[in-house]
Amino acid sequence: MSRLIWLAVRIAAVVAPVVVTFGYAITGGHTDVWMGAGCGLAVGLGVGLRGGSGSGPWTGILIGSMVGVVTALLAGAQYVGWGVIIPPLVPLAVGLIGGLDRSSLSGYREVSRETFILSALLTLGFIPALVAGDVSLAPLVAAVPLLGMPFTALLVGLLSHRREGWRDARPPWLLVLGASVLPALIGVLFGFGVIREDIGLSGIASVLWIVLMMTVSLVALPAAGFLLGRAAATWLRPRLQVLGQLAEYLRIMWVPIGGFAVGYLTIILLFAGFYGTLERFRPGAFADAGTGITDWVSFAFFTALAQDYAAVVPVSVGARSLVGVHLILSVGWALVLFAAVMSSIEPKLDRIARRHADEADD
Repeated sequence: MSRLIWLAVRIAAVVAPVVVTFGYAITGGHTDVWMGAGCGLAVGLGVGLRGGSGSGPWTGILIGSMVGVVTALLAGAQYVGWGVIIPPLVPLAVGLIGGLDRSSLSGYREVSRETFILSALLTLGFIPALVAGDVSLAPLVAAVPLLGMPFTALLVGLLSHRREGWRDARPPWLLVLGASVLPALIGVLFGFGVIREDIGLSGIASVLWIVLMMTVSLVALPAAGFLLGRAAATWLRPRLQVLGQLAEYLRIMWVPIGGFAVGYLTIILLFAGFYGTLERFRPGAFADAGTGITDWVSFAFFTALAQDYAAVVPVSVGARSLVGVHLILSVGWALVLFAAVMSSIEPKLDRIARRHADEADD
């Protein structure tokens, strides 16, 4: 239990900042950002905690972040209703899972399972934002993903049945029957005039409008979401595998990188004190000199990177000489430590490279 809690905390600690920051960059509406964060966290935690060959913490983080950002983007768009926000989200998540692990979607049964789980997760993700925004819409909107689950599963299956490894020739009749529930429900609402009263149309115009609405909401948007998610995940999969291999190299280099950072920061802090001391005893050595250690640390940091710090400029000969010594030490530290690190860890890196080559040959 403690392992699952720690895993959930790790996933939430990454997904929440990513979705919230992107959400506020996209839209200023708090409810829209909460909706994106709720959906992203629900999907990310659900996928990440399931385990298995196609799931894990990084899979949950990736899928949860992408679903959350897309939700915030759609919710924050002007003149966009629930008929545009909800339909593409579940297919998008299913497409991401299918693109990252093809074996997870090999038939209508697997598609139905993934669609049901993700629909339930999105239902949970919608509820907090809806309660905070409009409580009256919460039950209806939260139930839509589950009501449309069979139709979404059928559509995803039809879009996937030509892929290599797909084993079902035709969809099960129960799935087809379930997929007809949502279109039938919309047709009933249209027949009783509920939808026609909302849009203010009558006669043939209302019929054409409802056909267009159903085509876009039930077919076009979910299909686009699924194909986009699958294409994005398929493109990312080999690149994520490369990053996974790089992680082994980074684990070996973690201690040397930490040693370099400690030495580099020590030089910065040391020269920050030198700069402040010089200005204290030789006023005017720096133009627009700071008054506190924070300003001098900032100046020393940018000096170590050989970048100009606009607020402080060395004026006197002593100040310029001190900056020159600082630059020499910083560059020298980077070069010397890099050479020492490479000579010490090169045998370990060679062993990892040989193992990866042997795995690729197999």
